[in-house]
Amino acid sequence: MKTLEDFLFELAHQDVKLWVEDGRLRCNAPQGVLTSDIRTQLTERKQEIITFLQQANLEADNKQPPLKPIERNGNPLPLSFAQQRLWVLEKLGTVSNAYNVPLTLHLRGELHLAALKQSLNQIIIRHEPLRTLFTEINGTPIQVIQSPYELALSEVDLRGLTPSQQKTQIQQLLQKENQQQFNIEKDPPIRAKLFKLGEKENILLVTLHHIASDGWSVSVFAKELSACYQALVTGQPSPLPELPVQYVDFAVWQRNWLQGSVLETQLDYWKEKLKELPQLQLPTDHPRPATETFQGGEQTFSLSAPLTAKLNKISQEQSVTLFMTLLAAFKVLLYRYSGQKQIVVGSPIANRNRRELESLIGFFVNSLVMYTDLSGEPTFLEVLNRVRQTALEAYAHQDLPFEKLVEELQPERSLKHNPLFQVVFALQQTGTVVSNFSLPNLEMSLYPVAEVEMTVRMDLELHLWQEGEELKIWCAYNRDLFEIETIQRMLSHYQVLLSAVVENLDVPISQLSLMTEAELDQILVEWNNTKTDYPKDKCIHQLFEEQVEKTPDAVAVVFEEQKLTYSQLNSKANQLAHYLQKLGVVPETLVGICVERSVEMVVGLLAILKAGAAYVPLDPAYPQERLEYMFADSQVSVLLTQEQILAQLPQNQAQVVLLDKDWEKIATETPEKVESEISPQNSAYVIYTSGSTGKPKGVLVEHKGLCNLATVQMQAFQVNSNSRVLQFASLSFDASIWEIVMALGSGASLYMGSRDTLMPGASLSQWLHSKKITHITIPPSALAVMPTEELPSLKTIVVAGEACPPELISYWSVGRQFVNA
Repeated sequence: MKTLEDFLFELAHQDVKLWVEDGRLRCNAPQGVLTSDIRTQLTERKQEIITFLQQANLEADNKQPPLKPIERNGNPLPLSFAQQRLWVLEKLGTVSNAYNVPLTLHLRGELHLAALKQSLNQIIIRHEPLRTLFTEINGTPIQVIQSPYELALSEVDLRGLTPSQQKTQIQQLLQKENQQQFNIEKDPPIRAKLFKLGEKENILLVTLHHIASDGWSVSVFAKELSACYQALVTGQPSPLPELPVQYVDFAVWQRNWLQGSVLETQLDYWKEKLKELPQLQLPTDHPRPATETFQGGEQTFSLSAPLTAKLNKISQEQSVTLFMTLLAAFKVLLYRYSGQKQIVVGSPIANRNRRELESLIGFFVNSLVMYTDLSGEPTFLEVLNRVRQTALEAYAHQDLPFEKLVEELQPERSLKHNPLFQVVFALQQTGTVVSNFSLPNLEMSLYPVAEVEMTVRMDLELHLWQEGEELKIWCAYNRDLFEIETIQRMLSHYQVLLSAVVENLDVPISQLSLMTEAELDQILVEWNNTKTDYPKDKCIHQLFEEQVEKTPDAVAVVFEEQKLTYSQLNSKANQLAHYLQKLGVVPETLVGICVERSVEMVVGLLAILKAGAAYVPLDPAYPQERLEYMFADSQVSVLLTQEQILAQLPQNQAQVVLLDKDWEKIATETPEKVESEISPQNSAYVIYTSGSTGKPKGVLVEHKGLCNLATVQMQAFQVNSNSRVLQFASLSFDASIWEIVMALGSGASLYMGSRDTLMPGASLSQWLHSKKITHITIPPSALAVMPTEELPSLKTIVVAGEACPPELISYWSVGRQFVNA
């Protein structure tokens, strides 16, 4: 059996209120929360709970000052910590309408308009935040409570429209109203409008500013509106008891209490917990804009009754709340999407842990920062225990306002995103803040609003609640970052993940399945149907020769100021190939090529292939020891190099051909086509491994495999005669032959640069821009250091060789094909 503290923490998180009244245990819980197991434990542990609560109340009385009404003696009234942060955002002009809190009610039946207006005004009289203005004195923000006033209820008559027209018009009007900003220095933080659809059908829109309300407050507002209206219509006195305190009393109490040792104790925990606070880098569809626009979208989803039942069951079995199980799975999802092992998520709490605050309208909600370290290849059960521990600790230190935490930690501030966390997760006890109310001759319920232009304050928010036997999910997302298809896919992956963990808690989180059946079918069947027609009877150099016939005068290769057309390149390669054959080169002969990046490199490579041999790339930048090994291991019979490189090379057995010094002699050979008895089954080149696990190993690659790859790449990367392909990779890497063949096999131009030109950074970016390069293959680390200037000609980026960070993909993939190979 779990400890009493754990049991009470879990009840508190599910909004179960326990208190002692006249020595008896009292309980108030949302519908459906008190399971038979919880009821049994409450009964069996009643006396233990009463003793614990009485002791806790005694200690709280000693720790916390009593919350009492303050004297209204004309002194300036401070803002709460939460209000102060919103005030700062308002002054910075970054809030727009993102902090509007709408309540849209569908009223069907006989509406007593006078009673409705009077009910609204009674609530305004009752709750001071709804008649409070915000200003500042000597730079310090204060709240100024106005005398009770009569709220103007604007009326919009839509009764002359057809039902279809009304539906369209009402959505547009609701959107327009929600886009309207408050001026909290001049206007009360509440507006109301009534849309008349028929004699017995109306829609009431009440818009509150977040500085005076929160989600709980909206529920309070709706309940009190119902109670006041019913009393007025039936001629009964108001059933609402007098409020013990007002919001400003809480603001003063909070500031008086949270200082000195109390504040230090709370801060010490959070500073230690969040001393290394990473920013979550989810892969996005679009780069993050320089300034938040708050443009949001929404998506809903349901978890089936059987899955919901299993989630509740394993939560009980593991002595955790459903919230903890769902949060643990969500964190695993974020880990799998981002690749990060330190995951930070914000979780809102009502922050009304004193009974005096439960009936107030005001901005109480607090945000807890839920940090979890997922390193060490944990199983889901281990992650669940980590999340449970974090959650219990966070609840124990929930009194520190989020705003005070931000102020103390001083994270890097940015107009691009929220501080500390950008993703929110919440489990609510009901799907809506407002229940349906049956009033005299009138039904009141929430009216669904199509959020075409909804505003969001986070990158991603996931709100769950149990409705009947199912769990419902409402996801809000930043449309500047994500497309709706991405969010739909993410929610589907979350469902698959939950389905996997309820079957086996002991699976390492890195091995949990995320893909839906449709995605698996697409990957294993549809995308795996890679059958492509390619020239099975041709060799690589023959693909090039076909292009020579098609576009002889097109530019084939460019190096600095040198250019060769397809015809010129073919002629030079033919001359060198004839020369090589006279040196005894035949199919399967290994010919070394050790040159700097240059036109001669391409001529030499093509000539070796035309002569029927396979080339062995030898990078002149390699250490002598590695070159010695490669010469000895490959036993190349001929070596193509350049005069300035020859002196640097180790002694070897090969016949040396200097592509610069010997060219006059080579040029006497015929430029006509070379005949050789080579087939697609012959070797095209030998590539050596890095040797990181021992000695480098030479791998023979045949023409047929290379032809297949080249054909697929030319199609997939959309390379054509108008393309300009960068030759970036060293000849000793596979990627180099991909670049060369992809360009010369499709009629494109192959662009080469010196080592300095191709050094990742500003010079490379400028060179790509000036040469109007369309296709590049590059390591992510090289792409990461390139300045973010516009490259309008660049159509395709292929990254390979290393893991690619999501933020790099987000930036460079916009408006072009991006292939993470």
